[in-house]
Amino acid sequence: MKIAIGADHGGYRLKEILVPFIESLGHEVEDVGCSCEQSVDYPDYSLPVCEMVTGGKAERGVLICGTGIGMSIAANKFPGIRCALVHDLFSAKATREHNDTNVLSMGERVIGPGVAQEIIRTWLETPFSNGERHIGRLNKVAQIEQKYNLHP
Repeated sequence: MKIAIGADHGGYRLKEILVPFIESLGHEVEDVGCSCEQSVDYPDYSLPVCEMVTGGKAERGVLICGTGIGMSIAANKFPGIRCALVHDLFSAKATREHNDTNVLSMGERVIGPGVAQEIIRTWLETPFSNGERHIGRLNKVAQIEQKYNLHP
């Protein structure tokens, strides 16, 4: 699977740990930055990750900032993106099984690298359940996007 990953300055160090970890799981990673701990704006790194996912150039995306909150807010402005802010394994599994998330957001200042790696592993390995009730709910989300002209 191809994974796009991006971080702002608050998530840079965790991103640098996660890129080789994701590759060790057998995935291809496209790192869109940032490349240092100098202050940058998180929407500038959420944008290319979400464009890659919605454009089919990546199957999933990972976003990291200090808390994960800013990145998740920015990502969820994109039509077709279902981004979850996750800091525990239960949520990582549930968000894939029930919500078919295609982008994961985490906060470097909230969790350590070991937990982040297990969240990534769980999120990448958990399939969508394809349950009828979950599909129905995702269709309702798509209807909201269409109603407000957010869906292409």
